[in-house]
Amino acid sequence: MTVLACVIERAERVRVVEYPTPEPGKGQVAVDVAYGGICGSDLHYFHDGAAGEFVIREPLIPGHEIVGTVAAFGAGVVGLEPGSPVAVHPAQVCGSCVDCLGGNPQLCSSSRYLGSAAHFPHVQGGFTERLVVTANRIFPLPDGMSLRRAALAEPFSVAFHAVRRAGDVVGRTVLVTGAGPIGCLTVAALRQADAGTILVSDLTDAALQNAKLMGADVLLRADQADTQWPEQVDLAIEASGTGPGLNTCIRTVRRAGRIVQVGILPPGTTEVIGNAIVNKEIELLGSWRFHLEFSAAIDLLATEINAEPLISHEFRLQEAERAFRSAADRLSCKVLLNIGASAN
Repeated sequence: MTVLACVIERAERVRVVEYPTPEPGKGQVAVDVAYGGICGSDLHYFHDGAAGEFVIREPLIPGHEIVGTVAAFGAGVVGLEPGSPVAVHPAQVCGSCVDCLGGNPQLCSSSRYLGSAAHFPHVQGGFTERLVVTANRIFPLPDGMSLRRAALAEPFSVAFHAVRRAGDVVGRTVLVTGAGPIGCLTVAALRQADAGTILVSDLTDAALQNAKLMGADVLLRADQADTQWPEQVDLAIEASGTGPGLNTCIRTVRRAGRIVQVGILPPGTTEVIGNAIVNKEIELLGSWRFHLEFSAAIDLLATEINAEPLISHEFRLQEAERAFRSAADRLSCKVLLNIGASAN
């Protein structure tokens, strides 16, 4: 028996190939994958053969935004039934390092993340018809939650973690630079957390309209000279992953304000207006993935936040190359691979 999987072999080279069907061992769960969302890191692997410093050195199955149904499980797994809808946590952490024990497992240096070339051999990802992971990474979906909506759980967790890094946002004026999927989901998380005025900047009207759907109050075109930027904001969350976006945050945030960098910047050195960080006493915080927020993020998507309008395109697994090229189009937002949803 075999399953199909999407494999990136090098830059601009993706194929759908057959693999032996994986079987769960002790403490493991096999998931029939329904949907996989294409992330910015997946796009970097496809277009560049690398995501930041992580270079593809062997064929890589990408994908870490994974939902599906329980297919089978090994000895020692309890509380799951075949056919149950679930989301898959993409990270396997060690649980014993200083970061894991200190409550920051997202910083675990031994973490193995689905679809990542950070280690060799690479950690194969979820763009496959069947995925096997340890049972502790399986999160049953709330009753009535669709697999399609649940496919946003991983990127929303990234945004949710960034907003938590920002601290108390109640009533605050917040600028979000970048209205891609993470930026838009950051807006949704800010709105749910009772932020005050939310301003969003981007280069395209289509992206800004997506941010408006999630609750943005003020839309700013970053590429237009006549754009009326605010004099200052209380907080800024940089989600574009660009130097200009970060510098906009530095210029715009008030003295003693805070900036959270959640967008992944290009590899190497990024030029910033560093003296403004000093003379304004700005706090600049990084936000790396997530870990403990996954369950809460799923519940929020199921009950309070309808982020499904951000899903702009859906492609079959066999159309993986079309899906990657569509996801790179600025007119797209969240692009899903429909891997086996028709059977669920």
